[in-house]
Amino acid sequence: GPGPTLSVMLEEAGHQVALFDPIYHPNSKALEVQYDFITATEVFEHLHNPQRDLERLWNCLGSGGWLGVMTKRAQDLEAFSKWHYIQDPTHVGFWSDNTFQWIAGHWGAQLELIDPDVAFFRKQTETPMPWSAGHASPPPIA
Repeated sequence: GPGPTLSVMLEEAGHQVALFDPIYHPNSKALEVQYDFITATEVFEHLHNPQRDLERLWNCLGSGGWLGVMTKRAQDLEAFSKWHYIQDPTHVGFWSDNTFQWIAGHWGAQLELIDPDVAFFRKQTETPMPWSAGHASPPPIA
């Protein structure tokens, strides 16, 4: 949004922060770097092309890094039809626990659903296989 809050809090805590927002802070250089932690606070519901945008974020995340997402998640179809969140015309995408579980499976990520509005995806640590350091092939299976 126009006035980032979380980034200010993180900087005050001593963290280095890079901002990107396609409307308020279109810093394309921020998308050319690897990060340990990426936050998307009240962003996912505004994504018109979520596959492209989420893959872009995921590719900026370093091995073992975390993607923190804050967005309200739909609970079920009956509640969805009465949900205030769908009344906002800027909200074009809606997410559920099942959707986040599918994304985690697609990415091979660890998923932690913290509360109804917060989820964390952790990118798997890329550990080199023991045979990659000078061995031509993997060890035989015993």
